[in-house]
Amino acid sequence: MPALNALYAKYKESASFFVVYIGEAHPSDAWQLPSNITDKVVYSAPADFKQRSELADICVVKLGIRLPAVVDRFDDATETAYSGWPDRLYVIDQQGRIAFKSDAGPFGFKAQGVADALDTLVKTEGATAKQE
Repeated sequence: MPALNALYAKYKESASFFVVYIGEAHPSDAWQLPSNITDKVVYSAPADFKQRSELADICVVKLGIRLPAVVDRFDDATETAYSGWPDRLYVIDQQGRIAFKSDAGPFGFKAQGVADALDTLVKTEGATAKQE
C-alpha cells in the first residue's frame, strides 16, 4: 500500500484513483493464509451489501489505504467485468481503455507498472490538451 499511496499523492491532480472492494477473499469459513490469522483479518462472508461495506471500511483502515475506496455491488459486477480477484491493478485511459493491467496479486503486481502507465498517459494527454 505505501507505493500505491505514494502514486496517489503524486498523480491525484492528473488522474482519478479508486480502490474497489470486491468479495471477501478469505472468509472465516474458507481457506486462510496464516498471515490472515496472525494479523486478525479473518471475517465471516458478508450476508448483504451493508456488511460488505462495513468490511471494506475495516480493510481501508487496517491497510492504511489513502485512495478513495468504493464497494463492488453485491452481485460482484465489477469483479466479474475486470477479473479483479484476488487483487489487480488497472490504469484506464480517458477513452475507457485499459492502459495497464497487472498480474494477479498480491504477489503478481508491482506498483512500478502503474507508475509507468500513468507517466505515459499524463505526458500524452497533457500534450494532446496543449494542442487543442
